[in-house]
Amino acid sequence: MLVLAALVLLAGGFVGGWLAKEKLASRPKNSPTEPHLAFLDEVYQVITQNYWEKISDEQLGQLFLAAAQKVTLSPAGQGETEQNLNKEKLFQKLKDFLKSVPQEKKNDFVAQVADLVLANLAPAGRSRLYTQKEEKALAENVSNVTSEDFYQVLEVPKEAPPETIAQAYQQKSAVLEKEAEKSPTAAAELKKVQKAYQTLTDSANRQLYDQAGVEPTIEYQLLTPDILHLHLKKISPTSLDELARVTEKFDKDGGPTTLIFDLRDNIGGSLDILPYLLGPFIGPDSEAFRLYHQGEKQAFRTQTGWLSSLVRYKKVVILVNNNTQSSAEAMAAALKKYNVGVLLGTPTKGWGTVERVFPLSQQFEESQSVNLPAGLLGEKSPIKVNQINKYSIFLVHSLVLADDGQPIESRGISPTIDIRSPDWKKQLQVYFNYPELVNKLDQLIQSD
Repeated sequence: MLVLAALVLLAGGFVGGWLAKEKLASRPKNSPTEPHLAFLDEVYQVITQNYWEKISDEQLGQLFLAAAQKVTLSPAGQGETEQNLNKEKLFQKLKDFLKSVPQEKKNDFVAQVADLVLANLAPAGRSRLYTQKEEKALAENVSNVTSEDFYQVLEVPKEAPPETIAQAYQQKSAVLEKEAEKSPTAAAELKKVQKAYQTLTDSANRQLYDQAGVEPTIEYQLLTPDILHLHLKKISPTSLDELARVTEKFDKDGGPTTLIFDLRDNIGGSLDILPYLLGPFIGPDSEAFRLYHQGEKQAFRTQTGWLSSLVRYKKVVILVNNNTQSSAEAMAAALKKYNVGVLLGTPTKGWGTVERVFPLSQQFEESQSVNLPAGLLGEKSPIKVNQINKYSIFLVHSLVLADDGQPIESRGISPTIDIRSPDWKKQLQVYFNYPELVNKLDQLIQSD
């Protein structure tokens, strides 16, 4: 089973691109020694060395100055810029700001300044200062951890054998399928039941779910004996293994030869997985995608080859929409570039940034009051304890380039056939003279 370390997370809102622990920025010998200034200095260095675009001391300094003015609500100089602002001048001004901040509020002050600076880097809002809790939540998103109790959904015990799970699924789906056509609630419940069934009847999926709460990233359905619908909901470390297992189920005599590969509403995920996940579609040692960072372009090539259980599909349609984002857009761009199938839908979201997590060495201790249980130190009473607030930087590190070599950011990927065109069905017939496929695609699009 291929389960890679969760090194990356896609770009954009659910968050963007690459979750990777990077080396700390090198600290100049003349860095400030005062801890709050040292914290801001480290943030400054991380941005300078790792932000996707080269940024001058003047530009970055103005962001820090504006943030400090806003956090302190200082009317003096509010919104004004400083001429010829270099790093030395900036930190003298930050030092002056800190003098006016009460000692107990200095930690919050520098954290807010850092977060505002990061949030105002382009694209706005993609880079942020993360707490330890936020970083943990991000890692769980990458790994596709769910809080859904699939056993409860099917109303079976956790030790239930496959036969019991299958019986429970058949009973529930039989009722919900009748109601789903008229009731959106029943339709949503049916999807949940189907996901639970596919998770718990696949031994590898069930093991991952039981051990780590990880749900599958691929949902599938045989629409006709010849048409298989695979919906990749997110790109995660388990996606390649799932792709192999699911397609092997149908790799037999008389099995389907037409594939609908659905990337709609895919919020992205692990960009590091793409060189592995794209190999089965475009072959070994093929360019999977390119990244742009501070004036340089870097190509990433596939690390796997053709998947035998995919070879059978002679007709392939890839579905995308404006909620296809991040690494899913990079995947769509590669599939389009290599003519794997017809890209059908609407332009993708255009969230083509890659974010990385940079841990900070400079952290703060804060005193907090806690109540100890009676008997430990006499009667129950509050005492002061020191806790370290751990911060890291979630920073836009690179831009993903589309199949035409231009950034995906703000542009997205245009489909081969846009379903907003009134004659999209006729256009598809030119590629595949297959009315049943067109009808099934129309049903999927209408139900979206």
